[in-house]
Amino acid sequence: MGEICQSVDAILQLLLGELKQATHASERNCQEVADRLTQEVVRICSESKRIQASGEIQTWATTLAKHRLQQCLSYYKLGSRRGRAELHSNLSAVIYRYITPPQTQSSYQARLVLIEDFLQGFYMEALNAFRRESQLGAEYTPKTTLELAEYMAFTERYGKRRIPLPGHRNQQLIILRAQTFSQQQPIETLVDLEQAAEGSMSESENPWNMASIQQVREQMVAQEPELAEDTLRQSVVKELIAYLEERKQHDCIDYFTLRLQDLPANEIEAILGLTPRQRDYLQQRFKYHLIRFSFSHHWELVHQWLEADLERNLGLSNRQWKLLHQRATKSQAELLHLKQQKLPESTIAQRLGCTVNQVQKQWFKLLEQAWEIRNDQDSGGTLSADE
Repeated sequence: MGEICQSVDAILQLLLGELKQATHASERNCQEVADRLTQEVVRICSESKRIQASGEIQTWATTLAKHRLQQCLSYYKLGSRRGRAELHSNLSAVIYRYITPPQTQSSYQARLVLIEDFLQGFYMEALNAFRRESQLGAEYTPKTTLELAEYMAFTERYGKRRIPLPGHRNQQLIILRAQTFSQQQPIETLVDLEQAAEGSMSESENPWNMASIQQVREQMVAQEPELAEDTLRQSVVKELIAYLEERKQHDCIDYFTLRLQDLPANEIEAILGLTPRQRDYLQQRFKYHLIRFSFSHHWELVHQWLEADLERNLGLSNRQWKLLHQRATKSQAELLHLKQQKLPESTIAQRLGCTVNQVQKQWFKLLEQAWEIRNDQDSGGTLSADE
């Protein structure tokens, strides 16, 4: 304990200096956040038996402080709106496969609604935990951009805390909360929307149905237009999951959501209960569907996200673009020219004297060639910017 007390001031000054340099927050605001981060580091180092037994308490304290600082600054740089979207996306990916009610085959959209409901409550729980652990008043709410970044970083860490379970197991806190939330969901109730809109309910109606209809009616009256604030990355993720849902590739969705968390292969195997060979097979199947998704139905969305759309020559340098034309057949070159004119596939098919299906297949092959050229270091991918 004495060793950590000696380094408290050094950690505080380190955090304060970095916050003042990396943010536009006031000195008082930086001081308050630095104080809270320092208190958290001291508490963790004091309570951790592993850190206390390591003999390197000061090193651990400094490492933890820098980690907390980088998480906070990461959300600060994103800003209020993008930071919220990033936190929401990260936590949604963690709980996606746990949020559906037992014995129910929920659609992708149905899961999204449940995830929204669950996370709203979890954010409040995290705020209360933040107040409690930082010894703040019950009325405290983040107001500045730096305070909001501090709270969002804390919320992510809070959700991912490992909770000990019987049998020498452990699980992330947010997953345990999500499982409890799912188990508490009532059985789905069918509601007549016309009846809800008119507000007509007979006395013989089941009380549960009457309550459901009244709730739907209130939502229909009070509903406001949603703001289209989804990032392009979120759009790609949602479309890919919907694409896999349509093809009943639910195990690929589970694998994808875990990959979004950057989990190592051994953790993915443990969570999904797979052997290394089974996980490798699943990975190859997911890769197959990912390529089909990227080069067929949703190629425009994916290539726009990768900044490799037609307006950017499919992400190719001038030399790579010429190489693509050299490798293309005469009909493929004509197809590429017509695609650049943004003509519909039916019109392109007429111009080329083939079917729409043949146009799609040829375009798939062209995108594959462009992908190979773009990722081939020998094809000119490392040329100077003025190429």
